[in-house]
Amino acid sequence: MNKYTLVLAFSLVAFSTVGQKLVFYNNIQPLIHTKCASCHRPGGGAPFSLITYEDVSKRASFIKKVISSRYMPPWRAEDHYTSFSNNRSLTDEEIKKITAWIDSDTPKGKTDLRSEKDLLTKVKAGTTYGRTPDLTLKMKYSYTVKTNRGERFVVFKIPFESASEANVEAVEFTTNDKRIIHHANFAIHPVEDPAIDIHKTIDSVDLNTSLHLYDQWLPYKKKMIYYGGWIPGTSFESYPEGMGWVMPKRGVLLLTVHFAPSGKTAESISGVNFFFKKTPINRHVKVISLGSGGIGEDDIYPPLVLFAGEVQTHRLRIANSREDISLLYIWPHMHYLGKDFKAFATRENDTIPLVHIPSWDFRWQEIYRYKKPVILKKGDIVNVYGTYDNTANNPLNPNNPPKFVESSGDMRSDQEMLTLLMVYVTYQPGDETITYDP
Repeated sequence: MNKYTLVLAFSLVAFSTVGQKLVFYNNIQPLIHTKCASCHRPGGGAPFSLITYEDVSKRASFIKKVISSRYMPPWRAEDHYTSFSNNRSLTDEEIKKITAWIDSDTPKGKTDLRSEKDLLTKVKAGTTYGRTPDLTLKMKYSYTVKTNRGERFVVFKIPFESASEANVEAVEFTTNDKRIIHHANFAIHPVEDPAIDIHKTIDSVDLNTSLHLYDQWLPYKKKMIYYGGWIPGTSFESYPEGMGWVMPKRGVLLLTVHFAPSGKTAESISGVNFFFKKTPINRHVKVISLGSGGIGEDDIYPPLVLFAGEVQTHRLRIANSREDISLLYIWPHMHYLGKDFKAFATRENDTIPLVHIPSWDFRWQEIYRYKKPVILKKGDIVNVYGTYDNTANNPLNPNNPPKFVESSGDMRSDQEMLTLLMVYVTYQPGDETITYDP
């Protein structure tokens, strides 16, 4: 090799090295903002923010440790079973990229604050969606979470009246502090009868102490338009083009919030953001709940009673007896004793995988969005299997020593649930080819 070849080779290597240099704003921030900042943001469920260069660089060694062990970002679904478009886990290549950047002393590169400003604007607006909400329904008064009071289940009634119906393209739970909330559910109930006063009854009911007061809201619950929720890690729920649901002109939003035990007194004010669109909704999104508190609750076998010191598996088999459907989202749910959750459908000799959580963790759940709709035909059998570990070997078991635990349809986490919620539209030919990754 002559000297000219050596010079050329050296130049190419040098050019390649410079071209591969990893810097924060170009290479690392997009990953952090996409995979981490939905929780690691002001008011989010995580204990600190990861938005700015300073946020990330000062915690570089900690970040390297938790992503290398795959403890973070939390993602419990088995991707080889079914893949989802809202997968927030990091690939091997993404982990290598972040750790290489950390090992090279976290170079900053040319400052570009556009993504930070955009994200902070969303934080200020209380949203993770791409724009400001068209409507936010919030609790009338803040709720005080008291120190060492234990977990609380509180339902808040939020009445609403608008000039007209609205087409919903996205929806999300919003709150000032997600760290004190384990999960939340919300239901939209239209109240068309003007004789029913949606403002008269009390604004909240503590299910721990005043469950009987919930009956005063029964006149509102004759019909439900939509049901959604939030658990740690979840952001917004949105739908493919032409799909959505219609927000009624008048009604109540019943918001159930599960407040986790808190080591400090804190004020919480929560609600739901709605994003509207002017284009028509051709496909109406629906929700169905199977298992505990839903359809087929009495068909769980064996009955969902968990004996102390035992690992038990329970199953639900229920036919899709209504129509051909296209699944958009799926939401599995168990409590602290959950160990393994699997759902699939069967059609003659075929098996259609829906979701598998091989290491269930009550602290990290998700509403999983399919990359393409999963088609279930009328007559398909939906199978749900839940394995529960009610032994002292379960580190999440809240009882020491373990004790007998029953099933519950009212979401009390000191009892158990086996639930599968499915968000879907009526099937139309061609749904198999729809891709959706907002």
